[in-house]
Order: sequence, then structure tokens, then C-alpha cells
Amino acid sequence: MLARRHGINQQAVDTWRKRCTAADMRTWPKHPQSIVLTFEQGLIIVAFRRRTLPPLDDCLYALQATIPHLIRSSLRCCLEWHRISRLTVVKGSKPSRKGFDRYPIRYFHVDLAKVRTPEDKLYLFVAIDRTSKFALMELVKRADTRAAARFPHAVIAAIPYCAHTVFTDNSIQFADLP
Repeated sequence: MLARRHGINQQAVDTWRKRCTAADMRTWPKHPQSIVLTFEQGLIIVAFRRRTLPPLDDCLYALQATIPHLIRSSLRCCLEWHRISRLTVVKGSKPSRKGFDRYPIRYFHVDLAKVRTPEDKLYLFVAIDRTSKFALMELVKRADTRAAARFPHAVIAAIPYCAHTVFTDNSIQFADLP
């Protein structure tokens, strides 16, 4: 009778009767999971976005070398699930971040990020030329000085032009220890 009165499907009425509240409930999954991206690829996307803060299209362009089947819609959905899809910050909510320094093309910045998976902890090396938007990533199990020393050489070998300078952060992996 309710289905006929409101012009809806009988299965919808049966579903609503089983609920303990009349409030509108969400229709998407509680723990969304991409059918295109693996869990590790999602972690790479999130770590890359948090470290480099590029716009969506630049993020897509940089990540397609590492994740070839990545498309704009799956990237946007992944960033929305992790609540980092928008780069704009409401005034007064947080202190604004200082922008990145401007460098000419061929200046690379190398950074290191921890990526936690359910099984273990991985490390993501990221190198980006902010002018040309060329980026390279490598996921490793151990972030020791040997892996940190290999990565800039891999960056120089992979880029289609000659690198001028490779900047690193101040972490112990990049330290010149005796």
C-alpha cells in the first residue's frame, strides 16, 4: 500500500521498515574502496598530494608515470575519500602555508614520506621539478642512507633533460655521515 501511494518500489519500502530510524541514511559505503586503484596506490597518491600540494591536473600528470591506468575521476575520488581534494583553506581556520620557493626548470626537490599499510610500513621517495611538473616516485621498504643515495641518481637517469640541482630535506637519510 505504501509503495503504491508514494509510487516507489516495494523493495524500498521493505528496506525502510527494517531500519530503526526514519532519518535519511547515507547510500555510499562506510569504507569506500576503489575498484581501479589498489590500497598501496591510494597511499602513494595521498602521500604525494600531502608532500607536494599540486593542483589536481598536475597531480594526475605527475602520477600517471607511476600508476599508468590512473584517470582523473579515480584520482579525484581517492583524494575526496581522504578529505584532501581541495587545496584552499578557509581564512582563519589554519595559519596559511608559505608558498614554495620559485626555481627555474631543472631544479628538483626530493622528499621522503612514510606510508603505512595494514601489513607494514613503507617509505615513498618523491622528486619533483615544480616548474615543469615532472615528478618521479619510488616506494621502498627501508629508507636508509643507501636507498636515499640511490634515488637522486635514479631521478637524474629518468628525466628527459639535464638536471641542474637536486634539493633534499634535512632528514637523517640524506645526511653525509662518515
